[in-house]
Amino acid sequence: MPPAKKRTRTYDPAKIRAAVLAQFSHVREAVHGLTGEQLALPTRLGDWTVRDLAAHLTMAVESVSRAAERPEPARAELGPLDYASATVRYAEAIADGTHALAEAHPDPDALYARVGERIAETLARAPHDRLIETRAGGMILADYLVTRTVELVVHTDDLNAAVPGLDVPLDRQALAACTRLLADTLAVRAPGGSTEVRVPPFAVVQCVEGPRHTRGTPPNVVETDPLTWVRLATGRLAWKDAVAQARVSASGERADLSRLLPLMA
Repeated sequence: MPPAKKRTRTYDPAKIRAAVLAQFSHVREAVHGLTGEQLALPTRLGDWTVRDLAAHLTMAVESVSRAAERPEPARAELGPLDYASATVRYAEAIADGTHALAEAHPDPDALYARVGERIAETLARAPHDRLIETRAGGMILADYLVTRTVELVVHTDDLNAAVPGLDVPLDRQALAACTRLLADTLAVRAPGGSTEVRVPPFAVVQCVEGPRHTRGTPPNVVETDPLTWVRLATGRLAWKDAVAQARVSASGERADLSRLLPLMA
């Protein structure tokens, strides 16, 4: 798969590293307090239990450490904007790996301790521009870490939804990067300038073919908050439900994004 043609947004590598570590720390603290009954609860991810989901969250960062241990590939084949499309083909393998990991590590605390130590060591020594071999292809480490914010934010929200009363915080920088990457992915999937999608305070993108807006209020505007946008983009929330619940505002004949969503699931 060739890299996306659209110019990739620039992210501060140091801030993204800090965001990944911060969000993983939030999840680790939350999982530490879960009881056996809570770990056995179902989630909105098919047959995954909370224990499976907790295990999968470690996979999101352990993949960085493992990739950094392998020889560098010849070139970077993928960028952040290729992430959503590139991971779809591996969904079944990821699910199988998640179940196997959860079964092999009945003590989540021990698993999180090991993964946390490894990711801290990896990010302390690996340069931002190191090439790594991911499941989907070669990437620059800094770019791959941006995709980890998506995994961590989306699945932290899944965890909060699964366990009554749980409120794992979302690191602001992690949420910002996740929001921006998913907004930019929409702009690549539906290129154009007729519709403006606003996700304050983190992202504004132009998309959808049609007359390009040049000044004043755009004729087609979609606006929502970051977490609602993340849920829409990843299939956790249906467009029609978000509109009915007034969680998204959409004005103009080209403001209906239902045919474009989700971007990944």
